[in-house]
Amino acid sequence: MQSILKRGTDILLGWLGVSSDSGGWDRWVAFLLVILFAVLFDFLCRLLLVRNVRRFVERTRARWDDALFSVRVLRNVCHVLSAILLAVVLPVVFEERSEVRTIVLRLMQGYVVVSIFRLINALLYAFFHIAASRPAWQNKPIKGLRQTAQGTAVLICVILVVSILIDKSPRLLLTGLGASAAIVMLVFKDSIMGFVSGIQLSANDMLQVGDWISVPRYGADGTVEEVSLTTVKIRNWDNTIVMLPPYLLTSDSFQNWRGMQQSGGRRVMRSVSIDMTSVRFCTPEMLDRYRRIDLIRDYIDRTEQRIERYNAEHGIAACERRINGLHQTNLGIFRAYLVRYLQQEVPVNRSMTLMVRQMQPTETGLPMQLYFFTDTVVWEEYEGIQSDVFDHVLAVIPAFDLRVFQNLSSGDLAGLRAAAEPLSAVSSGCASATGRASASPE
Repeated sequence: MQSILKRGTDILLGWLGVSSDSGGWDRWVAFLLVILFAVLFDFLCRLLLVRNVRRFVERTRARWDDALFSVRVLRNVCHVLSAILLAVVLPVVFEERSEVRTIVLRLMQGYVVVSIFRLINALLYAFFHIAASRPAWQNKPIKGLRQTAQGTAVLICVILVVSILIDKSPRLLLTGLGASAAIVMLVFKDSIMGFVSGIQLSANDMLQVGDWISVPRYGADGTVEEVSLTTVKIRNWDNTIVMLPPYLLTSDSFQNWRGMQQSGGRRVMRSVSIDMTSVRFCTPEMLDRYRRIDLIRDYIDRTEQRIERYNAEHGIAACERRINGLHQTNLGIFRAYLVRYLQQEVPVNRSMTLMVRQMQPTETGLPMQLYFFTDTVVWEEYEGIQSDVFDHVLAVIPAFDLRVFQNLSSGDLAGLRAAAEPLSAVSSGCASATGRASASPE
C-alpha cells in the first residue's frame, strides 16, 4: 500500500513538474496548482451534477425529492468531494514526515469535517422541510427541533475539528466538557429550556404557527409567526412584535384562541341594564300594541291562553288585583322578543348555546345579558354583528315601555337646571307678592 502511494506521489509530482527531491518554491507552486485544480473540479462538479440531477428530479411526480435533492444539498455534495480530493492530494505535494505536510494534512482533514457538517446541515433543513409539508406536521413548532439537531451537529463538528488540529482523541474533549457541564448549562440555559419547552408545546399540541394567543402579562395578543429554539415570535394586532422564550408558555398560563377559530362560532356575551322602575304588568292595551310585532305575536297569544287557563282553574277573576294569578310583564315579553330576534334575524351558530338571561340586579339596574355565538370567527364580521345587534336592542327597548338605566350626564343636569329655573322664578314672585300684602295697612 505504501508503495502504491509512493508511486502515485511521484506520478503527481512529475505531472506537476516537481521532483521528489526538489523543495522550496516548486512545492508551493504545486500546492497552488492543486488548489486551482480542486476549485476547477468543484466548479465542473456543480455545473454537471446539480444541473442534471435537478433536471431529473423536476420530472418526477413526488415533491419530497425536490427538497432532498435541492440545489443547496447538491452543492454541498460537490464541496465534500472537492474537500476529499484536497485532503488526499494536497499533503502529497510536501515531503513525508515534514512539519508542513502534517499541518496541511490536519487542516485538510478539518476542512473535510466542516464540509460534511455543511452537507448534514443542508440535509437536516431538507428533512424538516419535508416534514413541515406533511399534513400531520403542518403548523407544528418543529423549527426548534431543527435548530436543536443543527446545534448538536455543530457541537460534534467543533469537537472533531479541534481534536484533529491538536491531534488528540475526541474523548479527551468530551471528558473536559463533562467536567465543565455546569458552565455549559449556564451558557446554554435558554437553549436547553427552549428545547425542552418546544418538545412540550409540540407533544401536547399547545401551540402552532398561525395560532392566535393572548399573554396579557407580557403584552402579547396576536398571531404566532415563528417558534424557534429560543423564542416565540408573536405579531400583535397593532403590528408590534413580541418575542417570548418558549419556557414562559409552559411555565405560565396563556390563552389560545385556536379552538374558537376551529369551532366556527365566536361568543357574544354582553349586557344592557334595564331601569327596574320601568318593569310592570302588561295591560290589555299594552298587549294589543305588542301583538303588532310579528316576532312575538304567537308567543303573546299562547302565553295569554295559558295564563287565562291557569287563572280560571284557580278561580282568579279578571277583575281582581294584579298581584293575584299569573300575568305577563313587559320585561318577559321583551326577553322573548330578544330570543326570537337572535334566532331569526341574526347570523348565529345554531349548534351552539343561545339564550337571553337576567343577571344579578345592581345599583345600576337589571342587566339583561345576550349570550350567543356568531356563525363567523372573522374579527371584522364578528364585531359588525355584535354592534348591529345592540344597535337594535337599544333602539327597540322603548317600544316595550322599558327604559335603559344610565347615569346622569351633563346634558341631563342642564335639562334639570333649565326646568327648575321657571319654578324658582314663580316661587320668588309669590314670595314677593306675599311680602307686599303683609306690608300694606289694614
